[in-house]
Amino acid sequence: FMPLEMPNSVLVRFTGKRKTGITVRDMVNAIPYAAIQQGLLTVEKKNKKNIFAGAVLEIEGVDDLSVEEAFELTDASAERSAAGCAIRLPLDTVVANVKSNVELLQTLVDDGYQDVTCIKNRIAELTTWLEKPSLLVADDNAQYLNIIEIDLAEITEPILACPNDPDDVRRLSEVAGTTIDEAFVGSCMTHLSHLQAASALIADEPYAKAQLWVAPSTRMDQDSMQKEGGMAVFAQVGGRVELPGCSLCMGNQARVRPGATVISTSTRNFDNRLGDGAQVYLASTELTAITGLKGVIPSPKEYFEFLESKK
Repeated sequence: FMPLEMPNSVLVRFTGKRKTGITVRDMVNAIPYAAIQQGLLTVEKKNKKNIFAGAVLEIEGVDDLSVEEAFELTDASAERSAAGCAIRLPLDTVVANVKSNVELLQTLVDDGYQDVTCIKNRIAELTTWLEKPSLLVADDNAQYLNIIEIDLAEITEPILACPNDPDDVRRLSEVAGTTIDEAFVGSCMTHLSHLQAASALIADEPYAKAQLWVAPSTRMDQDSMQKEGGMAVFAQVGGRVELPGCSLCMGNQARVRPGATVISTSTRNFDNRLGDGAQVYLASTELTAITGLKGVIPSPKEYFEFLESKK
């Protein structure tokens, strides 16, 4: 007889509607927050519980997200120590994204990109998929290690990861008023829309009170921001724009001052990763940009009022 396999997936089901100002990054942090509340995850390392460790994280109920936003949500599964992550999106959303990727890859071919054969093969694979698009979905009778339900309507303020553990997530009101020395917008958790959001928030504002760092994830994002004039906006508030790449997130292009208190859009905040002895909060681009301007983590009221003022 074949032994029955134990389920090795954790289902996260989002319901409800997000409040304006609650970002995908807050959804990222809402996952460990909910797990902690349910006793499925502990921050304490001794006898640590982690329902996600070695499991596949499956996410559903996010039909309003773009593929880029879905990537941001799934990318953080590594911080949960998960073996992988799958997210359920509408087929139309994925098809539109694949079509745009084909167009982008074709521009690289037209521009004389070095390894044209590799790109052409990729274009062919994507084009074949588009002829009969389909997505992997869970069986109706799928079994899970656990099902975590998160009502987005109940998330009334941003959620941050606190120094120095991506599992140590807390509501904004619990850490408001903390003085911040440096703020970083970058890492693989960000894409073009994050840079655009940060630029819109800091436009016409006084010099940032914290040292503000910005690193586009790709050269394409950098080129798009330059065409829009967004890079100049960062410079006008004293922002230091890094070359596209990991930068402070990996601490491999630059590092914060030793002992600095930092707010960052990075994936992780392990000890000494961004700088020696740095104390690092992980938050959304919006909260990071606002905090960088103020030099202090704002209260929920200040955060939402600042967003409203920029409409």
